[in-house]
Amino acid sequence: MRGNYELRYERPQKRVRVEFNGALLADSSRAVVLHETRMPAAYYFPLEDVKMELLTKTAHTTHCPFKGEASYWTLKVGDRVAENAAWGYEKPYADAEPLRGYVSFYRDKVSLLDEAGAPAAQTELHGNPIANWLVREGWKATSSAELAQAFLGFLRGAGYPVDRSTIIMPTLHPQIFATVLVWRADTAGIRTIHEPHDILMQPKFEDSPFAPIIRGGADGVRRRIEDPACPLDFPVVRDLHAEGATDYVAMPFRFSDGQVNVMSMTSFARGGFGAGHLGEIFEVLPVLGRMFEVHAQRRTATALLETYLGRHTGERVLKGLVKHGDGEQIHAVIWFCDFRDSTPLSKSLGRRAYLRQLNRFFYCMAGAVLEAKGEVLRYIGDAVLAIFPIEDSPARACERALNGARIAAERVREINKANPDKAPLRYGIGLHIGNVTYGNIGVPERLEFTVIGAAANEAARVESMTKELQKPVLTSAAFAAAYGGRLFSAGKHRLKGLEGEHELFAVPEN
Repeated sequence: MRGNYELRYERPQKRVRVEFNGALLADSSRAVVLHETRMPAAYYFPLEDVKMELLTKTAHTTHCPFKGEASYWTLKVGDRVAENAAWGYEKPYADAEPLRGYVSFYRDKVSLLDEAGAPAAQTELHGNPIANWLVREGWKATSSAELAQAFLGFLRGAGYPVDRSTIIMPTLHPQIFATVLVWRADTAGIRTIHEPHDILMQPKFEDSPFAPIIRGGADGVRRRIEDPACPLDFPVVRDLHAEGATDYVAMPFRFSDGQVNVMSMTSFARGGFGAGHLGEIFEVLPVLGRMFEVHAQRRTATALLETYLGRHTGERVLKGLVKHGDGEQIHAVIWFCDFRDSTPLSKSLGRRAYLRQLNRFFYCMAGAVLEAKGEVLRYIGDAVLAIFPIEDSPARACERALNGARIAAERVREINKANPDKAPLRYGIGLHIGNVTYGNIGVPERLEFTVIGAAANEAARVESMTKELQKPVLTSAAFAAAYGGRLFSAGKHRLKGLEGEHELFAVPEN
């Protein structure tokens, strides 16, 4: 083949045998050895020299742009099975024509005996072994923590004298400033810390090597701790010196938007990090940074969707319910609550004071819904629309909603007690259960994921009666029937926009 990538075929100098679970699978002097650039040598055997009765063809296939589509076979001998352990190109492309009518076996799934010399060594992709690892293994990580653990574990196993590492990556989150990954060679796993925004004002950040790097005032920090003249100018360096560390380095790596992140490494080995160690690590930092960025972006997207849409709704959007009209019908408890006296308060209080009062109300109501494992869908002015999806039984969903109402009442009492000089928070909560359409509405350029339907409207109508009946919480008859617990009838009433009379139920006072 042209360029630096090639397929080269040769014949072994002697017979090659393959065994599995003590049984002979293949025995041939006509095998073909494929030498493919940067891949281990693969032995292909003519079908006539393979005991095909021990192989069962599967539906699994893979595609190679220059060899063609590969078919796979599972091996079964006695009580042992090796899934998709053999493959072959039944209709190979021109470059792989010598493989037509041949099959090969995965070395780690069979015994390959009497080879024609030692197997060809795997050619490295790059002179830097860390780059080779990133290309072959690093991309397999499914999270930042998994990538960090695998990367640092590789360094340690490959002889890089790293004993500890901390990786800090700022994140776009209303509560979290950065995700911190802490690794130690003598401790299993990665410890993940989510640092809040106020960490920026704390000495442990202000006095750390991370602060000047993240703020763009330094391109890195290196302290050869075993050197008697090493400045012990950071608390972490002084602590490491006391523990016997020999070397400390903190290096920035950037995301595509310019965000600066930091990876520190500590060595306790004599001599610390050599120039070759740090040079090879420094060389791959841009690629490593892009790998971390992929996981960080997904984590940020998940966090923002959960914050702005809710956990359940965010999950649905991430799973692909993003088009105009996407949705599903669900059976759920619908919660609708309203802030009493909001209009006169907005007129009598200043803008800042009114917003503080409104957010206190949302803390009581929306916070209670979340604590009770519900989903806040919308803030409609000074009202909150939420649902309690039925995950196990309708009765339990009703209980979670009532528990949310109890938590909300407790929070309101606490806030009113702590602010006797302010207008007391007053509210109404309406609870109903029914079928609603849960999905995207709006226009393609501006969508909202919410619930719509008669059940959602009825919950709002139930809530509207709390002021008239002087009850902070009312439920529909459907809710009361599904709950099956202790509720009191508040009589039958006409609800705006609904036909007939509807029995409402009140919650027992604590």
